Amino acid sequence: MTARLSLPDLQAKAKVIRRHIITSTTAAASGHPTSSLSATDIATVLYFGGVMRYDAKNPTWPWRDKFFLSKGHAAPLLYAVLAEAGYFSTDMLPTLRKIGSPLEGHPNMRRLPGVEASTGSLGQGLSLGVGAALAARLDNTDARIYVISGDGELAEGQVWEAAMTAAKYRLDNLVLIIDQNGFQQTGATTDVLDLRPLAPRFEAFGWFAQEINGHDLNDILLAFDKARHIKGKPSAIIARTIKGYPIHTLLASDPNHHGKPLTQDEAEKALAMIG
Repeated sequence: MTARLSLPDLQAKAKVIRRHIITSTTAAASGHPTSSLSATDIATVLYFGGVMRYDAKNPTWPWRDKFFLSKGHAAPLLYAVLAEAGYFSTDMLPTLRKIGSPLEGHPNMRRLPGVEASTGSLGQGLSLGVGAALAARLDNTDARIYVISGDGELAEGQVWEAAMTAAKYRLDNLVLIIDQNGFQQTGATTDVLDLRPLAPRFEAFGWFAQEINGHDLNDILLAFDKARHIKGKPSAIIARTIKGYPIHTLLASDPNHHGKPLTQDEAEKALAMIG
């Protein structure tokens, strides 16, 4: 049920997922490839590194772990991961944002197996995670809840209300991963609202926090393992990432490149860079 790939296989899987992201958004001439690429290594480890417990053939299995993509605009990443995990065929990926396709611009839980919540209204994902973590406790299961948030959406007050609630109820089955790529829609997060350093901020709210290189698969694996052994408080993993990684050098003239698909020429160069 839960994939446990070796490190070389994880690296290969991350490349496959990145290729899906680029080809699907370019085919759609729409979407958020760079926002998806920065979180690819994190999501790859979650689904294929033996971290999450799931059954793609039984998406509503009651004992499953749950994943919420709070930054719902990174839907191309979620779709690529779910397809590679076996929830649906990878043949569907080129239909991203096409009329009639269940692969909408933001995840729709009513249309696609494996999507736990319809997300995209930024700042709400952690609240969903808190609710799921409390529900798992009430159901007396050992299910764990994972949420990926962008660093820009941390400016939303609801995030910190959820953070306080998670600490109050000592939700040690909840893990928030912050994709700290340094940008949001309107510019650099340091210019919009600089919340750094993030780890001490979460610690002040009663969380266990750790900072990692969000593109180092070993770092990510170790961080999830450490979070699993924390008792009595929720865990925050601040993952330092690069928007558009590893094709960011191709887009150096626009390091944010938010919500812009690659042109066909850019896509061909990006795929060659990924290998």
